[in-house]
Parts: sequence; structure tokens; C-alpha cells
Amino acid sequence: MTTMKTLTLAEPRHMVWQTRNKPTPAANEALIKIVTAGICGTDIHAWAGNQPFFSYPRVLGHELCGEVVELGAAATGFQPGQRVALIPYLSCQRCDACLSGKTNCCENISVIGVHQDGGFCGYLSVPVSNLLAVDDLPPEAAALIEPFAISAHAVRRAAVGAGEHVLVVGAGPIGLGVAAIAAAAGATVVVADTSETRGGHVRQKLGLTALNPADAGFDGALREQFNGRLAAKIIDATGNPGAMNNAVNLLRHGGTMVFVGLHKGDLVIPDSEFHKKETTLMGSRNATREDFDRVRQLMADGKLRADMMFNQRFDFSSLAETFEPQVINNPQLIKGVIDFSR
Repeated sequence: MTTMKTLTLAEPRHMVWQTRNKPTPAANEALIKIVTAGICGTDIHAWAGNQPFFSYPRVLGHELCGEVVELGAAATGFQPGQRVALIPYLSCQRCDACLSGKTNCCENISVIGVHQDGGFCGYLSVPVSNLLAVDDLPPEAAALIEPFAISAHAVRRAAVGAGEHVLVVGAGPIGLGVAAIAAAAGATVVVADTSETRGGHVRQKLGLTALNPADAGFDGALREQFNGRLAAKIIDATGNPGAMNNAVNLLRHGGTMVFVGLHKGDLVIPDSEFHKKETTLMGSRNATREDFDRVRQLMADGKLRADMMFNQRFDFSSLAETFEPQVINNPQLIKGVIDFSR
């Protein structure tokens, strides 16, 4: 049986190279050769030992672009040689969430590369129902459809429309995706982040206004961008309790807040402001196929680009050696994409 090179997170802070057998696709699966992969915050948390509901050893990698190599006996819809992107969420299709169309928050969800082994390897077998055809997209863009889809889901939860004033808090990858997708919907978008590096990325790659919420004049500068008003919609992508607790103070009366960033502890939102403004508060988790399809179309239309989110490339062949110094300890990194061709 043919073997493949696999990068395994054996335990926190320890990645090892392994040789594994190349998988054989089951009846409804496709065997894909990995072409590019995004590095997610989940991967970084898992490396550090801070990812909840995570077990070791684990092969990371859920933001994937690949090439179909082989199809299972009952698999249809794709052909060998096609480029595909992965929807990494395997939902049970039986729980109340799935039966109501909310497969993104399935009670029994298993995420490839998180709850089961993923794509930091040569080949991966996946259900064909979890693939998107992306022959017309660059491989680095196709690998980033998944994080962009998480952003798209948050924008859809907020029901962002043309002409609305939207504040995105946090210019990490998901916040950048949220800002780009909200802008593509015709909203006036401001991004808040304390990092000048990330603020510069917002201005240069997205062409949007970035403000530092730590500046003394932040509230006034925000109102200036929104014609003297506060935000109609706020989407928080920080997972920072201080930012999340304060969001209601930046929201106009009747506004909506969506938390896509995750905080593991409790939040303390000022209830007087929350009630006075009749605030709508929602969480946003993962994405559905509708969101993946939306992102794929925005990319095809040129309204989303890979460089809106990522700023560094890495080679898979040396990732075990470079992961700690160039990913974990790299303050300039916003989003990394791994190239498997070298």
C-alpha cells in the first residue's frame, strides 16, 4: 500500500512527522490530494494545549483545498483531477439542530482536523457531500473558503444590508472576512482593532476604515464614520470579554450584536444599556453550505480575495520545524496558508 507523509500533533507543543498508509475512499467518499491548507486559530490553540474538547494525538488541518484522486464506488458529482474545497463539518442529520437546518450547530458535530484527523498530510478521504468544486479559484483562496464561510454566517446572522452602518470588532482572520463580506453587501464598515499591523492590513487590503478602540477619541471617530451615529450592527470577532461586554455601549438603539468570537468564560453585559436599546444579541457558530456557496460565488465574482485574509505562506515539508518560530511566535502573522507542492 502507498504511504504518505503526515504531520501529527502528538501532544501539546510537540509535532512529529509520521509515515501513514494512503487512505482508501469508502463508497460515498473521495480521496483528495491536499494542495493548500489554512492555519486556523484552532490549530494554534491545539498546539498550545488550550483547545477544549480536543484529544491527542491529532492530525490538524480543516481549511483545505485538494485535488480529487479517486472516487468511492457510490460517489458521484466529481471527477479525478478536479480541484475541490472541503466543508469540514460532519453533522449527524438527526438532532433537533440538524432537522431544523442548523447543521452548523449539530449536537453531535465532528469537525475534520479537530475531532478527527485532518489534512496536514498527503491525502485525505472525505464524503463527496462535503466538497465544493473550485477549479476556477486559486488554491490559496479555495483553502480559505472555510474561514470566510464562518464570517459569512455571522454577516447573515446579523442580516447586514446595503447602506447599514456596521462595526466589526477584531481584525483577525474572521473579523477581516466579516468586514469584507459586509462591505460586499453594500454596508458602510468600520473595523476596530488595537493592532496597527492589522489596522494597516484593513486599510491596504480591504480599503476600509480601521480605528484603534484604545484611542481616547475612538467614540467620536466612530460616530464621524457613521454620520454622527453609533453602529446599527456590531459583529465581534475578538472573543475578548472586555470588547464583548462593551459592545452594547457602541450600539445605537434598536441595534443588533453578533458574537462570532468565542470567550470560554462568562460575560457581564450592562443590562440597563442592553434593555434600554432593546438590543438583539446572537451567537454565530461555524457555517452551513449556504455560507460556503455564498463565499465561493463572491470569490468567483472578484469581491473576495485570499489576500484580504492571509499574509504569509508556509511549506508543508518543513512545517514541523517552522510552526513554533514562524506561526506561534510571529506577531506579524495574520493568516497563514500552507503550500503542499514543495
